Amino acid sequence: MEIQDLWSQFKSEAHASSRLYEQDVDWHAVQAQKSWKQPFKIFGALSVGILRKLSPPRRVFLLFNLILAILSVVGVSFLFITREVELLAAFIGMLILVVMVLGDHVTMKRDIEIAREIQRWLVPRVPPDVPGVDIAFATRPANTVAGDYYDAFRRPGDGPLLIAVADVSGKSVPAAMLMANFQASLRALAGAPSTLSELVTDLNRLACGNNLNGRRFTTAFLAELNPTSGVLSYLSAGHNPPVLLRLDGTVDRLKSESIPLGIEVNEKYNAGTTILQPNELLVIYTDGVTEARNERGEQFGESRLLALLQPRIEERASATLTGIMKNLDDFVGAADQHDDITCLVVTRT
Repeated sequence: MEIQDLWSQFKSEAHASSRLYEQDVDWHAVQAQKSWKQPFKIFGALSVGILRKLSPPRRVFLLFNLILAILSVVGVSFLFITREVELLAAFIGMLILVVMVLGDHVTMKRDIEIAREIQRWLVPRVPPDVPGVDIAFATRPANTVAGDYYDAFRRPGDGPLLIAVADVSGKSVPAAMLMANFQASLRALAGAPSTLSELVTDLNRLACGNNLNGRRFTTAFLAELNPTSGVLSYLSAGHNPPVLLRLDGTVDRLKSESIPLGIEVNEKYNAGTTILQPNELLVIYTDGVTEARNERGEQFGESRLLALLQPRIEERASATLTGIMKNLDDFVGAADQHDDITCLVVTRT
């Protein structure tokens, strides 16, 4: 790697790692004191945050090595023969602690990679082969595992094509676990004969039973498409309204007043209906697309998304999706990705 690339990646990883310790710091209290003591208070608060992440034996081991290093620097030699031996012992002790923490990190990383592979099995890798329908999708997790979910499959008995895009609140492992639960619930409920409204209502009841006492909810867009007639029944549960680009260039937003899943157990979900004509584009996405930020802090926004879709009418779904993701990459540049990104494009041929 180039030196600049290494330095950029190091800064990004250092910033991501520091957030783990900064979340335990009361920044309002620390920054309220505008004096020469403030840097020392910040250093002390971060040090306490680091100690809290260690187990009690490792805290004692770390403090022992720090004291040993300080004594060797100031020239106090009463534990070992010389200050050089003390400094060497402190260095070896710190190295042992680093190796132990690194071992934990590698083990955790391996487990998360396994979780990522399992998560990949839960979503389709290739679009379903449905005559007359062209589908493409892409997803990029902000962390190793994601809380975004997408799916497309035929309901039993040559039923309609069920399309789903969902976004579980939060990120990383907790969101990924709820995403897996959402996928299992949807697949199980879709196997029974029911309307889209009944399906989502039942899905909401299950989501309310797994919302961690109201701390987690899921926004979702679900639709049923008849491949022959193009009749599209849809329901948006607090999700970003998908974009339906008509042949004449007009844009329909598939909105509904329904709240996200997992909030109110008795909520009633009512589906809307429209027609997806051949060569018209349906673009479904999560808020990670429109809220993606560049290095100046600017959001990608819905206006940019709509502008780049206009010239792509009558394109294949994969070409449209490639254009969206490329424009998004060009806009974001080297900025960090703060949320999961998922985009699904549907068109009839």
